[in-house]
Amino acid sequence: MSLREEEEASVSISNSVIATDGAPAIPSRKVAVLSKRQRKIRSALVAYSFIAPNFIGFAVFTLGPILFAFVLAFMHWDGSNAITFAGLDNFWRLFEDKAFIAAFWNTVIYTVASVPATLVCALGLAVLLNQKIAGRDFFRTAMFFPYVASLVAVAVVWNMIFNPEMGPVNMILYTLGLDPKNMPGWAADRHWAMVTVILFGIWKNMGYYMVIYLAGLQGINSELYEAADLDGANSWQKFIHVTVPQLGPTTFFVTVMLTIQSFKVFDQIYMITQGGPGTSTLVLVYHIYNEAFISWDLGYSSMVALVLFFLVLAVTVFQFRRQREDGE
Repeated sequence: MSLREEEEASVSISNSVIATDGAPAIPSRKVAVLSKRQRKIRSALVAYSFIAPNFIGFAVFTLGPILFAFVLAFMHWDGSNAITFAGLDNFWRLFEDKAFIAAFWNTVIYTVASVPATLVCALGLAVLLNQKIAGRDFFRTAMFFPYVASLVAVAVVWNMIFNPEMGPVNMILYTLGLDPKNMPGWAADRHWAMVTVILFGIWKNMGYYMVIYLAGLQGINSELYEAADLDGANSWQKFIHVTVPQLGPTTFFVTVMLTIQSFKVFDQIYMITQGGPGTSTLVLVYHIYNEAFISWDLGYSSMVALVLFFLVLAVTVFQFRRQREDGE
């Protein structure tokens, strides 16, 4: 056998098996596959180790209580006595509960009124403060401040401003010649309380969504406006035919977030009206709070929460499907 043939034979043998003293021969391809699998497993374990703390916290403090609430919706429980099966009793009780019916319609009214109004105000502010005007940064900060300010503080100030007797708003209306007998009672009047809450929600949230719209406006290609100028378009036509279509994805995001936020409104109701006068501003989340932590009817409150969950889910799915159809 020649020297070249001996070298090729030794290479072939070394590629086919790996032998150790007293151990069986292992094919080199198998060793390569095993090492590749070990690297993948090691990488996966490292990734899961980073995810695990957040996922465990989510599972314990969010997912677990949600699943328990789903089960509890079909139970009777007051938090101290034994849990008993209720079947659909809590569901049928919804149709007999006048407070739930009032809360349901108040939630719908609040959502229908506040979502488009907040969207229009946020977009208008964004368009205005996207221009090169004096003090632009100051006004951007001032408009965003109510969103990050303490809810307790701004709610107290809001109640003072809209005080029926001493508030600046009614003082201005009186100066303008409005009869004191026809002055709005705002949060103290069942006919004006929802209006007060809606105005507060618009004022507090529009600054946040203004910032989102500002980001969307700054992402629009300036060449589109230049082409519109060449075609002789005025400011309104550029807004309708360039700005609004280009902000379509941003508007969709804002609409979905505002809708979900409006259905879950609670804090401002609690701070301003506590659901009153009567049930004029009672909303679903506040009704859940009353049933769960005032009446301690945890089973029934979970059923109301379940209805709210499916209501928000249905509206969100409808919005996504509508957006998909418009995109096609």
